[in-house]
Amino acid sequence: MNSDDFRQWSRRAADWGADYRETLRQRPVRPRIESGDIFRSIEASPPEDAEPMDRIFADFEEKIVPGMTHWQHPRFFAYFPANAAPVSVVAEYLVSAMAAQCMLWQTSPAATELETRTVDWMRQALGLPEGFSGVIQDSASSATLAAVLTMRERALDWQGNKRGLTGQARLRIYSSDQVHTSIDRAIWVAGIGEDNLVRIPVAGRFRAMDIAALEAAIVADKKAGLLPAGIIACVGGTSTGGTDDIAGVAAIAKRHGVYLHVDAAWAGSAMICPEYRHFWAGVEQADSIVFNPHKWLGAQFDCSIQFLRDPESHVRTLAIKPDYLKTHGHDGIINYSEWSVPLGRRFRALKLWFLLRAHGLEGLRTMIRNHVAWSEGLAARLADEPDFEIVTEPMLSLFSFRHKAEGADADEHNLRLVNAINDDGRIYLTQTRVNGRVAIRFQVGQFEATAADVDSAFAAITEIARGLT
Repeated sequence: MNSDDFRQWSRRAADWGADYRETLRQRPVRPRIESGDIFRSIEASPPEDAEPMDRIFADFEEKIVPGMTHWQHPRFFAYFPANAAPVSVVAEYLVSAMAAQCMLWQTSPAATELETRTVDWMRQALGLPEGFSGVIQDSASSATLAAVLTMRERALDWQGNKRGLTGQARLRIYSSDQVHTSIDRAIWVAGIGEDNLVRIPVAGRFRAMDIAALEAAIVADKKAGLLPAGIIACVGGTSTGGTDDIAGVAAIAKRHGVYLHVDAAWAGSAMICPEYRHFWAGVEQADSIVFNPHKWLGAQFDCSIQFLRDPESHVRTLAIKPDYLKTHGHDGIINYSEWSVPLGRRFRALKLWFLLRAHGLEGLRTMIRNHVAWSEGLAARLADEPDFEIVTEPMLSLFSFRHKAEGADADEHNLRLVNAINDDGRIYLTQTRVNGRVAIRFQVGQFEATAADVDSAFAAITEIARGLT
């Protein structure tokens, strides 16, 4: 591909992207295909000779796009959003064109220094105090793993990386069952073992960890000769929005000298609105906090910010400095690869910088406030329907509900309902379990969703439910 071809096809791709976004409402949110359809449509062997770009692009449109779930669809109400505001997509074009490896300051000084600045912009936007530093990770999973490794090293007096875990005290990590499964994986990868992830019972509307039970578990483990290393609290858990009493948990963490990591991957974006910050009151006492601008805020995936109260502990855990990675002649610089598990790093800060400047905090606040209001309104409308019940009340823009069907197995019926809704294609929802029973999740979070899209969700849910009874 020469320079002229690159220019032509870059323009073609940009035009395609704009047309795609304009026509999303005309598409089903989830593809109407069977497993294996796309696989069978792709040639079984790689091409020996070069193929023309027009044929490759045509195959993309004809074979790949029809098999995609459209995460940018305004009626994507499943999981949590993975937003890509158009301005962040433009920034990603530029990042892809430059294709820089931003592992060190010297390999891309602007990438490092812009990351430092934009992360501090976000610290201010979320109302976190000065003193917190941060790094843009690829995902909350990586941030959580880094936090678990740091709590492990700190508890073992920095001997885990050197000596391994054999012969060391048995470590214990504490969380509720409302945290994301990335916590389980972090425990596995860190070598701590899932038997040492202590699940604390939850209580109340927001399924928060029972503070007394948390402290009792830590005290009991100490008496048994075990070594409490850390607590992982959540704000806006994936299932139903489970949210811990962060101030209460932080007080226990401080009293027992254990590391506190707060997972606010989804709900953290809402903290740019001061009226929602009560959900994580006390978060300034955490050692580590993660939130994903690539979820609700609009930055294209991947872009996850980890804030750190003591970055030295984090870097001490993760940094490795062979001679070929040293930057000579510069003191006091930051190499963000020393703050992350992977060495390689993309230029993630650019899309966040574009996003914040193009929309402003007030524009982003308006979006989030609308989503919360629309979700609360839909929950109220469903609650007024005689055959529906609200299982968990809205936590920001997330709630869960269940449809009642006389004489039918309730779990089986609601699984049939969510599958029928998704097969219909107008909207996309996911299910969870609350107290062992199936419930259907609903959350508003897509960057370009409107009140009319949420109204269409009510119509689709009630219409399809009536058809099943």
